[in-house]
Amino acid sequence: MKQELRAAYAEPHRHYHDIRHIEACLGELTALEGLSADERRILEYAIWWHDAVYDPTRSDNEEQSAVLAERDLAQLDVDPATRETVARLIRLTRDHKVAPGDRLGTLLVSIDLSILGRPAAEYDVYAAAIRGEYAHVPDAMYRTGRAAVLRRFLAVPAIYPDPEFRRRYEQQARANLAREIARLET
Repeated sequence: MKQELRAAYAEPHRHYHDIRHIEACLGELTALEGLSADERRILEYAIWWHDAVYDPTRSDNEEQSAVLAERDLAQLDVDPATRETVARLIRLTRDHKVAPGDRLGTLLVSIDLSILGRPAAEYDVYAAAIRGEYAHVPDAMYRTGRAAVLRRFLAVPAIYPDPEFRRRYEQQARANLAREIARLET
């Protein structure tokens, strides 16, 4: 199964949503303390499958990734409750909104967004890779659309629902987003 996922993450149109993104997310998961073995396993599944289907011309990638995860995990004889939880978590990565008390959702969304709070040079590589994935979009349209997406992140009280991720990444994420918006608007 992991070979099929690795092949998906190696698709040529992926510049950011590739195996390096998955490895970075798994690295964030590894650093987390206080998780049970089951929680860690669920988050690992969700990380592996959350961008398994990625076509920047479509708006249903998360849904398709969740469906694929449910199918693949069933083939691996993963119990139905775990499959359902993994699919639910994957769907959260569409808009990154997490209900209060959703510990695993809070962690997955924070892990997925961790790139936003990385040092400026690393963030700039990410921003360029996202532009590469949207190369089919004319520059003026991309600038307008991307700036709108980034403004939505800046408009929320906290980008990271998990307090520890917020402590580590929030300030740098806001600086990175503001810097990219300024660059998009020039």
